Amino acid sequence: MTGERQIESTPHPATKNSIKIDLTALGVRPGMVLLVHSSLSAMGWVSGGAVAVILALEELLGPESALVMPTHSGDLSDPRKWQNPPVPESWWETVIESMPAYEPSLTPTWRMGFIPETFRKQEGVLRSDHPQVSFAAWGAQAQAIIQGHSLEDGLGESSPLARIYQMEGWVLLIGVGHDNNTSLHLAEYRARFPGRKRIQEIAPIRAGTQRRWVEFSNINLDSDDFPLIGEEFSNETGLEKQGFVAMAQARLTPQKALVDYGVLWMEKNRR
Repeated sequence: MTGERQIESTPHPATKNSIKIDLTALGVRPGMVLLVHSSLSAMGWVSGGAVAVILALEELLGPESALVMPTHSGDLSDPRKWQNPPVPESWWETVIESMPAYEPSLTPTWRMGFIPETFRKQEGVLRSDHPQVSFAAWGAQAQAIIQGHSLEDGLGESSPLARIYQMEGWVLLIGVGHDNNTSLHLAEYRARFPGRKRIQEIAPIRAGTQRRWVEFSNINLDSDDFPLIGEEFSNETGLEKQGFVAMAQARLTPQKALVDYGVLWMEKNRR
């Protein structure tokens, strides 16, 4: 949506303070460990844009909490597997030889939106070391959440998702649905179903002063059924809180309950 159309479709501008009011009404409270997935454009016109949204979240949560966002960089991957869009085979060698290594302080997010891309640059925000599925965190619990993020099984037991689970954190979806809910990938790692397979990935990392490509193992992740899992979780448990943040539909969900539900759902329904 262009800026002009966004202004025309917004009855009144959202502000940092109005966003805090909306978040409070939804159930966000000081001290929470909160993982946020977001779409700034879905919120309508916001005075201050992504910065206003981030400050609203941080001021409401307070410094003793943790604000977490996915800061994935999936483009740091094997160009031979790229699909959206693919690149010519004649480019593959050049891409592999020239792609810079992952640098937590420098590497931009890829297709994650304005809010996490702005958040990762904020002073005091820490970012995990995974070259493809990193997370950034702010607050007293930030270090405990992002540390030890291993290459293997990047959204599994060594990931920030598992740390948030242990801390009984929450997931906040602003203007996006459960298809964007990375916590359900943790359920994929824990569930056992026939179609679950292991795959090999590669990514460029820095080892001392040298850049090198490393190979690591993951499972074949699939988010196609996440919207259905999220809908059935909400309907069956009543634990998901729904409302609006500015003009965006929003959902606030206890992560542990959702992940546990997702494990059982996948083991029952996935083939």
